[in-house]
Amino acid sequence: MRKLLVLGVVGFLAQLIDGSLGMAYGVTSSTLLLAAGLAPAAASAAVHFSEIGTSLVSGFSHHKLGNVDWRTVSILAIPGFVGAFAGATFLASLDGDAAKPWVAGILLSLGLYVIWRFLVLGGRRPTFKSRPSARMLAPMGLVGGALDAIGGGGWGPVGTTTLLSSGRLEPRKVIGSIDTSEFVVAVGGSLGFLIALSSSGIPWSYALALLAGGVVAAPIAAWLVKKLAARVLGVAAGGLIVVTNSKTIAETLGATGWTVAAVVATLAVLWITGIAWAVRQERRSRGDVTEPAASYAGV
Repeated sequence: MRKLLVLGVVGFLAQLIDGSLGMAYGVTSSTLLLAAGLAPAAASAAVHFSEIGTSLVSGFSHHKLGNVDWRTVSILAIPGFVGAFAGATFLASLDGDAAKPWVAGILLSLGLYVIWRFLVLGGRRPTFKSRPSARMLAPMGLVGGALDAIGGGGWGPVGTTTLLSSGRLEPRKVIGSIDTSEFVVAVGGSLGFLIALSSSGIPWSYALALLAGGVVAAPIAAWLVKKLAARVLGVAAGGLIVVTNSKTIAETLGATGWTVAAVVATLAVLWITGIAWAVRQERRSRGDVTEPAASYAGV
């Protein structure tokens, strides 16, 4: 029972981060399940089944708050479903760890670009181009869905990072659209795992515990996205990408636990400093020095 309560808290925190920044639910939850001794396929299956409920509530909440671009969701959904189903059924035997550092390197580069885009803007307001094309979204959905199923997480890091770096959607709509389309991805991955593992191979109690915590956090996270300014949200998301993937790369290079901790701690301090700087820039660009940045709606 204690383990299930802990998983419920983890589900709450993971969904709070995921719904606010568009990533980390799968990565956070899968990491804990693997540490608890579950096989990678079983851990990913539990996460995907819990995501059916959390992404449904999250998507509805984002929709009600105007955080969803439905054209983007409609293009992403089918490729994401196909990629997740294929990753769960036909690609689950691949060694995901071998590809992980390469993916982390790409995401790290994109994360740095996201920070630069939203932080180095001087007093100017962030501007956004036309919405992303189907030519970009379809392959992104296919790859993101496959990585999500194979690695237990990846839809948010791939989708959110790519869309943020493209500059074609404001951050709150990137996050809302990725979270909403994740429902279809979760269904595809869950069906694939159900076929590959059968119902007896899926840890249902773990999935339900994660689901319970995530459902509670989803509306809160959607509200945070609505309130945070685009510049602040972009830097926050970019920093999360950099910190997460730097840890992966450091471990791949053979760094010791203390070295990894030092790298992560240093980047975390820089991340917080960057967010504070973004808050000051946002308040200065609005000509306001008294109200907290959290009171501003996204750009």
